[in-house]
Amino acid sequence: MSMKLDPIVVSLLDTDLYKFNMDQVIFHRHTDLCGEYRFRCRNAGVVFTRGMADEISAQVDHLCSLTFTKDELDYLRSIRFIKDDYVEFLRLWHPIRDYVTVGLTEGGELSVRVDGPMFSAMQFEIYLLEIINEVYFRMTYDYTELVKSAEERLDAKIRAMNDGRYTFKFAEFGCRRRLSREWQDRVVERLVTETSNCVGTSNVYFAKKYGVTPIGTYAHEFVQMYQGIDSIPLAYTNHYAMQDWYDEYKGDNGTALSDTVTTDFFLLDFDRSMVNNYTGVRHDSGDPYVWGEKIIAHYKKYGADPKTKLLLFSDSLDFDRAQKLYEHFRDRAKVSFGIGTFVTNDTAEEALNIVIKLQYVNGRPVAKLSDAPGKEMCSDPEYLEYLKRAVKFRLNREKETDGKVKKGASD
Repeated sequence: MSMKLDPIVVSLLDTDLYKFNMDQVIFHRHTDLCGEYRFRCRNAGVVFTRGMADEISAQVDHLCSLTFTKDELDYLRSIRFIKDDYVEFLRLWHPIRDYVTVGLTEGGELSVRVDGPMFSAMQFEIYLLEIINEVYFRMTYDYTELVKSAEERLDAKIRAMNDGRYTFKFAEFGCRRRLSREWQDRVVERLVTETSNCVGTSNVYFAKKYGVTPIGTYAHEFVQMYQGIDSIPLAYTNHYAMQDWYDEYKGDNGTALSDTVTTDFFLLDFDRSMVNNYTGVRHDSGDPYVWGEKIIAHYKKYGADPKTKLLLFSDSLDFDRAQKLYEHFRDRAKVSFGIGTFVTNDTAEEALNIVIKLQYVNGRPVAKLSDAPGKEMCSDPEYLEYLKRAVKFRLNREKETDGKVKKGASD
């Protein structure tokens, strides 16, 4: 199958840093796991054509012809917490086409599934989202007009940063929903050369190209993965995920993600040792103000100074929302932001809200609950309800235990 568009992914570095971070842990500790990922478009009424599906398939064919170059491997090796044995594994690794299935329903709903060993299957997510998004926008709209509108909006943002309206620091997090590779390249170049606000990018390819810091820790799928491990109690997957992460990185890559199975549940395992081991926490769903206050209170509970810890906000942010959050929390904690779609696909047309989420591990269903019900994604409704019950049971039990301890102390 031949491509109609130019190749969209031209380097295997063209992905988020956290893919390598998570994959290194899997390579060292969980090579026996297999995962299944599925695509979902959250926008109502979006239709993919047969031509789009064929182009996506052709682009995946091209993706699977790529390997890492020596220069790219040397760059990965230069990242302080990426280890030599994992880089040597990547010298041998490449995306395998048989793991990816692309289909289309009669109603124009795109179906994409990835099924294979976790250390390989998980790498497809960002590449596929980059391909799907760019194919859709190039084949649906006048691309030149989209870029024109995006340039005008980027100009306005940069002016606002340089005239002091936006004073916060942020990282560019826009791989997964970018208008195109070409446009993300332009965005990163301008942000890092024309402003002092952008401290880096999640995209490893552009971090290398522009000599800026690649930024990222782990995603929801990393915690979800532990739901599929037989030996781990379902209600303690956060604990085991954070422990493996710390054992791998010894705190040198330490921003924890709180909302995979709700922040309240996460905080049960974010105990004194984890508070000390991790440099901060990332927000990705729910009310950010409520979340920030909750995290600050949790730090204080364990005697940690919140001003020494990072609150990283990354949930569907625009610059105005980020500025308000910064002003609210800046004197009480370290505050930073990951901004994605609003910089890499802010055009005259609505951006796609697309995801590829882990659904099964070793044949067992897994799920993300998050702090926002609309972000739930699970292929097995029965398992989803079971997970919710397990979470509720432990939360209630911990509250009862805590209440008895406090009552005993007062007696």
